[in-house]
Amino acid sequence: MLSMAVKAGRYRGVSAEDRLADRRERLLEATLEVWSAEAGPPITMTRVCAQAGLTERYFYESFRGLDAARLEVLQRIATEISERSIEAMATTPGTPTDRARAAVAAFVQILTEDPRKGRIAMVESLGVPALRPQRTALLRQFADVAAEQARELYGPRAWSEREGQMAALQFIGGLGEMVTAWIDGALKASPDDIIDAATRQFVSTAHR
Repeated sequence: MLSMAVKAGRYRGVSAEDRLADRRERLLEATLEVWSAEAGPPITMTRVCAQAGLTERYFYESFRGLDAARLEVLQRIATEISERSIEAMATTPGTPTDRARAAVAAFVQILTEDPRKGRIAMVESLGVPALRPQRTALLRQFADVAAEQARELYGPRAWSEREGQMAALQFIGGLGEMVTAWIDGALKASPDDIIDAATRQFVSTAHR
């Protein structure tokens, strides 16, 4: 019976597809953990596999190489930031400032509650030449989200599309530098301090 189940793609009631998905998630979590480490040897596929408790055979089952795994980790962080900030603004009542703060808080909390994600998004990804175009595209995506939120919050008071895009790029760039300084220990502040400062910056630059 066991051999028949294995041949059919199931083992102990778990399908081959589910086992593949589980291994992929373990490898992505391991990539997040190893890549975000502040000290130690550089990230390698061997270290990621050791962290995940899997062999390199299983790594190639899910990814073409290390950069592919790192890119997916980076994209997942970016998607989480975009989705949570949009949802926070959409579901928060109150003034435009209240709603803007909720969106900024969602962004900052992802990067500070799990500093691994902040380090990868703002620091480590910059040091990987193969990922720089994707990182730049993701930061511009964040700026597009910020510009769209500004138009929704301030309506006729919002900047024109071109001016709004420039303001949003400045905002995202400044927020990124502030979070990076906090992660590196150069900025002594609490996450709430960062949220307050970023909210003031957004509110002061997002409209006429």
